[in-house]
Amino acid sequence: MYNILIGGAAGQGIDTTVSILEKAFKKSGYFVYTVKDFMSRVRGGHNFMLIRFGNEEITSHSNKLDGIIALNEETIRLHQSKLKKDGFILCDSNFKGDFEAIRIPMEEKAKEFGNPRVSGTIAAGAVLKIFGVDFNHLENVLDTSVKKAYFQVNMQAVHYGYEATDNIYPHMGGKYKDFMLINGNQALALGAIAAGLKFYSAYPMSPATPIMEYLSRHSTAAGVVMEQAEDEIAAINMAIGASYAGVRAMTATSGGGFSLMVEALGLSGIAEIPVVVADVQRPGPATGLPTRTEQSDLKFVISASHGEFPRMVIALRNHEDAFYQTARAFHLADKYQIPVIILSDQYLGDTTSTVKKYDLSEIPSNAPLVSAADETKYIRYRITENGISPRRIPGKGDYFVTADSDEHDEYGFITESADVRVKMVDKRMRKLEGLMEELIEPEFLGDEDCTTLLLGWGSTYGPIREAITTLNDISGGKFGALVFGDIYPLPVKALTKYAKKAKNIINIEQNATGQLASLIREVTGIKCTGSILKYDGRQISGEEIADRLIKEGYNG
Repeated sequence: MYNILIGGAAGQGIDTTVSILEKAFKKSGYFVYTVKDFMSRVRGGHNFMLIRFGNEEITSHSNKLDGIIALNEETIRLHQSKLKKDGFILCDSNFKGDFEAIRIPMEEKAKEFGNPRVSGTIAAGAVLKIFGVDFNHLENVLDTSVKKAYFQVNMQAVHYGYEATDNIYPHMGGKYKDFMLINGNQALALGAIAAGLKFYSAYPMSPATPIMEYLSRHSTAAGVVMEQAEDEIAAINMAIGASYAGVRAMTATSGGGFSLMVEALGLSGIAEIPVVVADVQRPGPATGLPTRTEQSDLKFVISASHGEFPRMVIALRNHEDAFYQTARAFHLADKYQIPVIILSDQYLGDTTSTVKKYDLSEIPSNAPLVSAADETKYIRYRITENGISPRRIPGKGDYFVTADSDEHDEYGFITESADVRVKMVDKRMRKLEGLMEELIEPEFLGDEDCTTLLLGWGSTYGPIREAITTLNDISGGKFGALVFGDIYPLPVKALTKYAKKAKNIINIEQNATGQLASLIREVTGIKCTGSILKYDGRQISGEEIADRLIKEGYNG
């Protein structure tokens, strides 16, 4: 397995360089896992990306580098300490310093080619030669990575870089050539399309904006109406309105935007209009760190909006989850007529990974809007045993479809009756009983007889999975983990089972307060004995988790 870092300033074309590399590595059979670390600025600063690739599945990034591809001198200063002893540095011939490096006149040659921006493409060609990737893959890769007007100059550049270096590392081969290469935001958008999304409204807010951009690019082919709203309040109300009108609808934002959506979330709850809301988390409060990652919105979205009403919260764990769980979110929203909140984050949203092609037969079929009991008189908020009332579409048929944000009776008319109020609250809350039966238990990783149990949720899945493998290889076993996807209502069967066995229960979270641990204690009474919390805006890695546990004396 190899791991390289490409670094430089915003505006130097790092995205294009990485796009060429990851696609070429994948086409040569490698599993690819790419992580972005970038500043909230258009020009300057220091950005870098990590590409980890090999002939086996990869679930986490690594900070131990086989190579540094430096598009500016600052990249070498900042990351040289992470380079392995036999690692390499690739940089421009003009860079100063007494470090050993593969030096190529990238800037000079790029100017000769008539486009200073192709210096990164020269670097890409050199890297592919270093790792023994067949040059024949590159024409197709460039065709999907650069605009047609710049294709020839980029072909010149990549060919020059390829010829300017020697092969250092053997090509290991791999079985992933025909797999997909996709980031978490794209996977989420595809899951929504597969579920039958017809209306998407949002206001741009990183790191959720790429979902809107992806849906906008493919809206005609996918049959989706994409509306850029004037703000997040309008975005969620538009989505609720579209759902009321009978189509599957969604909005997405980050924590600050979700803060503006909470009143409308309550409208979805009391009017029993299904809607899917994705919160791609970033560090807060307020503006926080716009381009960084965190898991600090969990308790917020569980309790968002005043009053009490049923909802579902699903945390996406990886790129496969992002597709299938998003599709499932629409199914659950329609079936129970509730808001379903999807929690992702910048790390998962922006990370690119090799993924097995999605199986559309796994997508749940659409729940019927009208039950068989509704053949005669239509009562929108009929009190039922399972809390789910018949739902019809306005304008289809000779019936009146009501909806109201005030408390209402079974027919949808406003009421202040104490008796009706209690019956309506109870009716809505009974939906949770059915929802509890649909919960997916957290995935268990590691040794069934673990004495140290790690708990995580969402995007910590990959790092925890790698850490468990490392720890059990070192200790000979006794480490296990549960990583939650369905997180509210909280599934407790697996948690109760493994917590009984474990001497140590440690929560791994990207927040400062241990929000999952707090939720588990509230629901089950189970207390974590330790925590590994990271909230500096950067994702924890499998290496960090394993090193921390070993340092603190845990041996399983």
